[in-house]
Order: sequence, then structure tokens, then C-alpha cells
Amino acid sequence: MTTANVYQQRPTTGEKAESPLFHADLGSLVGKGRNNPGVTLREKKLLGHLTLRGDGHDAAFAAGVHQALGMELPGPLKVVISGESSLQWLGPDEWLLIVPSGEELGAEQRLREALVGHHIAVINVSGGQSLLELTGPKVRELLMKSTSYDVHPNNFPVGKAVGTVFAKSQLVIRHTGEDTWELVIRRSFSDYWWMWLQDASAEYGLSIQG
Repeated sequence: MTTANVYQQRPTTGEKAESPLFHADLGSLVGKGRNNPGVTLREKKLLGHLTLRGDGHDAAFAAGVHQALGMELPGPLKVVISGESSLQWLGPDEWLLIVPSGEELGAEQRLREALVGHHIAVINVSGGQSLLELTGPKVRELLMKSTSYDVHPNNFPVGKAVGTVFAKSQLVIRHTGEDTWELVIRRSFSDYWWMWLQDASAEYGLSIQG
């Protein structure tokens, strides 16, 4: 049994939660723009984000993660998706777990219970970052404008995820479907990236999905 102080960090008493792009009022933009946009953006807001640290070379650690989450521990530059949850490799001993809103406490508890005796860290970082989903036939072109990382299909297949420079800042790019990509963004840069994405996608047409 773990002795770590694990507690509910998400308000449960009726307080209004606001996403990093709340002020942009993306909901009011749904359905506007071109009929056949090249890029569609969806803010996957208020999800649970947890960083997990441990020994990736330890088979028992990997087995414990699988027991807790039902997902295999991904290797370098990989992201594993199961339903609405995902587990992404960030470094030799670090992973990012994203779960549906409200499920982060349960995920942390399961991880700690399954990994008792291992040297681990599970940290809730939900308040510091968010997730944007980009879909459409012109997303790759938009990414080519924004990052020097090679996003050609031969170098960036579905299931790959990297942290890289993007629009003179830094974020994580994840290729989750043929024409679907995700950006893991820091909350403090959300305004900047929202403005950047509007400008970079202007020639292709940008649609907002609710």
C-alpha cells in the first residue's frame, strides 16, 4: 500500500472550470468558416494530464503500468491510445498519461497501487497544459510552416510523438490518425498558439469543432 498523499485536485463543489482558451470563445466559432476547410481544430479541454516516472527498463514496472492502465508502456517517440486515454513516451524514464476529465485521481491511485515497491513519481499536471486536435487534409502543410521537424509520413508515421520547437516555442506533436494530429500545449502559451494557428491555417481554411 502506498504512503503517498494522493488527493482529489479537481474541484467537486460546483466551481466553474475554464480551459486555457476559454476567453477565445471557440464555441461561438463552431460551424463558421469555409464549407470544406483544410484544417479543423478541436480543443480537447479539461482532460486529466499526469506525468509518470519510473525505470522503463524494468519489466516489473512495465507490467505494473499495464495492470493499472491496460496499456503497454510505449518506447521512444511513441504514443499508445486506448479509448479516450493515451500514454506517451517523453524520455527514458518519463511518460505522459492523458485520461478523460475526472479520471485522473483514479488513474493515479491505480498506478501507485500497482507499482508499490518501485521508485516512481506520479504528478498531476492537468492545470498546466492542454490538448489541441488538428484534423484535415492540410494539417501536415500547417505543421511544415510551424516546425523544422520532419513531418513527412516516412519520418512521422501514425503513433509517433515528439517534443520539438513549434512557432519559435516548444510543444509536443502527436500523430494519432492519418489526417489527425494533436498538440500538447502549455497553458501559458495557449493564446500565442491560438493566434499562430489561425494565421498559419488562413490559406487552407480553418474550422472549429465543438
